Formats: sequence, structure tokens, C-alpha cells
Amino acid sequence: MLAFSSALMVMLAGAPADSMAKTRQDFAGCLAAFMTDALDRKMPSADYKVALKDNCAAKETAFRAAIIASDKKDGMNEKDATADADEQIKDYLDRFGSDYDDASKPS
Repeated sequence: MLAFSSALMVMLAGAPADSMAKTRQDFAGCLAAFMTDALDRKMPSADYKVALKDNCAAKETAFRAAIIASDKKDGMNEKDATADADEQIKDYLDRFGSDYDDASKPS
């Protein structure tokens, strides 16, 4: 659980104080809340990973839009901005999936 807490703190710190910070925090917070709930319910890892993306879809959409807008503001084209958003979101989902696996293992 310590690794999860450390990872969450790093992700919540994420970006400088800009328009993306709130959506980043909201998305990470949703993922963290769902992970806590899934751990409490002892949800199987495969089920958790499928449900994780769906559970936080609205927060993910807002975060994705903020990343793309920020990247485009910085001069990135649409294709590259979308790829950056996809990669950042994948990193969050992968991290929370890995953290769930670690946290749900018997001690």
C-alpha cells in the first residue's frame, strides 16, 4: 500500500499549476477511489482492470481534452497531442493496474 500511496502522490503532483492540474487530480483521484473500493471488495484483478477504465471514463475524457488543449497551445499538432494524451492515460491505467496487483497480493 505504501507503493500505491507514493505513486498517487507523484501522479497528483503531476503538472505545474495550469489548466491541466485539476483534471489530472480528478482523474487520479477517481482511479485511487475506485482502487480502494475494489480492494475492499476483493475484486479479482482482471475484473478490476476492465472496470477501472469504465468507472473513471468522464474524468478520463476531461483529462484527455485538457492534455490535447495544452499540447496544442504549446504548438503540437493534433495527431501528436492525441498520442501524448493516449500515452499519459495509458500510464495512469497501467500504474493503477500494477498497484492493484501489488496491493491485493496476500501478505
